[in-house]
Amino acid sequence: MTPTSEATRILGDRLRERRTKLGLTQYTVAHESAADLANYGKLERGIGNPTLLTLLRLFVTLDLRPETALIGLANRDLFPDGIRPFTVSEYRAAEERHSRPNG
Repeated sequence: MTPTSEATRILGDRLRERRTKLGLTQYTVAHESAADLANYGKLERGIGNPTLLTLLRLFVTLDLRPETALIGLANRDLFPDGIRPFTVSEYRAAEERHSRPNG
């Protein structure tokens, strides 16, 4: 399977890099984080979609600061094609265009 997005691939790489730096197995990290081993493996491959609680438990287990693990991942260019959220300013500009009277 291919990664869900570039952001999930990068996060998976960061988790794997930290785990291997600590000399831990996927089993150990999953067990200590109360995560399913298969799901943790998917996260490292960039195809998982963890809950916030799962991510937080993994960060604690890996002694990885959330801001370090997630830095740069909110870049819209990393989202899959067709799933590009509006920024607040884009949303407001679109609302303003729609609320103007025609003519």
